[in-house]
Amino acid sequence: MINAALAGLLTGLSLIVAIGAQNAYVLRQGLRRSHVGPVVIVCTLSDYALITAGVAGIGTVVRDAAWALLAARWLGVAFLTWYGLSSAWRARRPSSLSAAADRNGGSRGAMLRRTLALTWLNPHVYLDTVLLLGAIANTHGPSGRWWFAAGACCASTLWFAGLGFGARLLAPLLSRPRSWQVLDLLIAATMLLVACE
Repeated sequence: MINAALAGLLTGLSLIVAIGAQNAYVLRQGLRRSHVGPVVIVCTLSDYALITAGVAGIGTVVRDAAWALLAARWLGVAFLTWYGLSSAWRARRPSSLSAAADRNGGSRGAMLRRTLALTWLNPHVYLDTVLLLGAIANTHGPSGRWWFAAGACCASTLWFAGLGFGARLLAPLLSRPRSWQVLDLLIAATMLLVACE
């Protein structure tokens, strides 16, 4: 059981650490110190729901519903393209960016909608959490799969909390507008690359 939980933790970390649309957004919010707690909670709870669904076997159902995957994919492509282009647009005006604490960087509702969209409209989230983690978890047997899921959920908690709240340690490095311009260009490239995949 401990081995299954450890396998879940390590597998979860190996999948979640790759910088993608969701991670780039959490990092940006952490650097801006804007709604970090709610962003971390939404991302973490969403991962819990997706991991649980995958381990419970919904991955098989989703895999057989090709239309649902296709619709989610194209909605995700549209959203990620829009977000990537928005980041590129922000990078054009580096003087308006600041690494200082920005608690007025948008309403909580707008942040919540953006976080949910970056999470639930991202096709990679379903591949990683529902299909891949679900399939690997089921190799650990009926009871071991839930220990694996618990380990994967711990990985999500550690990653999102560390990324969101630890981002402030990078603030001195990103205190110049030029640094924010580079970060926005990297985020734009990441979003557009994920949208093209």
